[in-house]
Order: sequence, then structure tokens, then C-alpha cells
Amino acid sequence: MPFDDLQIPRQHVLRGAGLVLTAGALAACGSSEETPAASGETSSPAEAPADAATGALAKTADVPVGSGVIVEDIVITQPAAGEFKGFSSTCTHKGCKVDKVADGTIDCPCHGSKFNLDGTVAHGPADKPLEPKTISVEGDSIVLG
Repeated sequence: MPFDDLQIPRQHVLRGAGLVLTAGALAACGSSEETPAASGETSSPAEAPADAATGALAKTADVPVGSGVIVEDIVITQPAAGEFKGFSSTCTHKGCKVDKVADGTIDCPCHGSKFNLDGTVAHGPADKPLEPKTISVEGDSIVLG
């Protein structure tokens, strides 16, 4: 069968084009780069890396008063000056990872749950607080435990 005699049904061409467009859109949405928004977002996992050499999750100066940061799977907040709290970054609603601390709340992107800086629920659908994690301040570092 010569190549010139090859006939592809129009439906197959349209489906293929749709799949290519869908794949392109999904690839564009799947970027792992996080850029702080102008809405007052103060943290993302990339902004507060843990210091493996010292065991520190973050420096106290990296956690703004009235806000917080997310380090690996820990949310660290500073509700009041010198008062640091730690929580699991796993939302208690469906297990998604919270992705930012902004405007005084810890926010889950999956279903819109928001938690206060003390881990309590500010806005559902979550109905349980974030799981507390024991953290402590050693000098100017925040460590687990």
C-alpha cells in the first residue's frame, strides 16, 4: 500500500489533535516552580529549606511574626513575637499538603481549607486542626523535637 493511498478518518485526526492540546495544557499547569503571589504569601517549600548540616528546619528570622513558612512536611508559624509553633503540612480534610501561609492563615489548595496560625480550623471543609509537631528554638535555629 503506497503512502499516498493512506486514509485516516477525520475523527482520528481530531481526537489526536485534542490529545496533543490536552497534554500541552497539562504540562504547562504542572510546573513545580512556585512564585510568591502579591497577595501577601510569605512562604513556599522552596523558600525555607532545612539545613541538613545543623538539623535546623529554619532560622527564627525566616519565620515572620503573624505568618509562617513550610519546610519539607512541617509548617512553622510565629503567631506572636517569639512564639513558634509546628504542624504537619498534611490537611486534615483529605490529606492534601498545605501549600502556603498567607494573610494569617495556612492554606490547603485542594478543597479550600484554611487553618489559623495555631493550627485550628479557620475555614472548612476541614473540621480538625493540623497535627501538632514538637519544635524548639536553639539559638537562632528552629529544630524538630
